Amino acid sequence: MSKDGISIGIVGARGHVGAELIRLVAAHPRFGLAFVSSRALDGQRVADHNPGYSGELRYSSPDYDQLPGLGADAVVLALPNGKAARCVAAFDAAASAALLIDLSADYRFDDDWYYGLPELTRGDYTGQRRISNPGCYATAMQLAIAPMLDVLAGPVQCFGVSGYSGAGTTPSDRNDPEKLRDNLMPYALTGHVHEREVSTRLGHPVEFMPHVAPHFRGIAVTANLRLARGFDRDEVVARYRDRYAGEPLVRVLDEAPWVSAIAGEHHVEIGGFTMSADGRRLVVVATEDNLLKGAATQALQNLNRAFGLPELTGIPH
Repeated sequence: MSKDGISIGIVGARGHVGAELIRLVAAHPRFGLAFVSSRALDGQRVADHNPGYSGELRYSSPDYDQLPGLGADAVVLALPNGKAARCVAAFDAAASAALLIDLSADYRFDDDWYYGLPELTRGDYTGQRRISNPGCYATAMQLAIAPMLDVLAGPVQCFGVSGYSGAGTTPSDRNDPEKLRDNLMPYALTGHVHEREVSTRLGHPVEFMPHVAPHFRGIAVTANLRLARGFDRDEVVARYRDRYAGEPLVRVLDEAPWVSAIAGEHHVEIGGFTMSADGRRLVVVATEDNLLKGAATQALQNLNRAFGLPELTGIPH
């Protein structure tokens, strides 16, 4: 890391997203790792678990109240929902100037935190030191719906399918490859936190039905939009292309995107625009890698902006 480098700490680095963050930070021209915490891997070399990292740093397991003293310019909280508050309280108690980015849902409804979906909320960033990263499904759903938000009639229905990496590393039915083999597992079919997140952020009701499939990474959302007036397909596609013309991490396709093509990629793909005969119903498909644009890549976008760097620094695109 150069003398003007920016140090990044990661709390909860054992998970899939933590591994992606380590890889992205290690390859970044200005960022370097200050610490990575994991109780399960405490004392082990980070390089032994992350081929993209070649340094000598080892995993540590500091108490929450020790985190502000570890000297990171920014700390990414890659913890399960409900676990971030103790970390945040420690930084608040220490009056730390460190930037905090929370990847969980804990602060996505807190007006004191900037909600960092850059393609839609970039103009709301005014230097906040507390940033809430959007959910993976919530990112895809909002980007799929936003260009038509002003002409919606009634709730939007979203059918989602995720790879099992979205269920984390703690063993459960939703990340058990044997139980998922030849299967599609529905869960949280009403009241999912991403349903509330998208409805709140768009200011429009969204009904979300998530499922887990046997593949490891990548999500697909099929959104059903009822429209207040009739549209033809060309007008709809033009709306999407105009809205995302300056967004390198959103690609508008003519055909419906495949989830197999998005694994390992840093962007969202939106396509498959299909209209009903009367032009008042639109079905659109969005795909993304849930670990990247759905989490780690978006965190890097937010880190870059917070430190005054070009938003896509260190992000292959």
